[in-house]
Amino acid sequence: MASENVAIINKENFDALVQNQDKPVLIDFWAEWCGPCKAIAPIIDELADEYAGRFIIGKCDVDENMPLAQSFNVMSIPTMVVLKDGKEAERVVGARGKADLKLILDKYL
Repeated sequence: MASENVAIINKENFDALVQNQDKPVLIDFWAEWCGPCKAIAPIIDELADEYAGRFIIGKCDVDENMPLAQSFNVMSIPTMVVLKDGKEAERVVGARGKADLKLILDKYL
């Protein structure tokens, strides 16, 4: 069950959820058919709950939002992009554990 704190990011809400934020943002680019994406989904949910109010954590389905994924030059999934002040600050390609992702997120708080 997905966390209610995970934003579903698409072309229509990108500016509101990502560009016009005073909080840092993590976008998880994923797809339903991607095994590693499914493996880290519970971690993304946990992080969204733990960082609620301090970080925007969202998911972007690359199959449904190909132009948005292409605008971030996503070549493989899962790819997680951290944005600070609307600009890419860090990129993680491939599945990572919760501890690794927390270290990354904590750098931008």
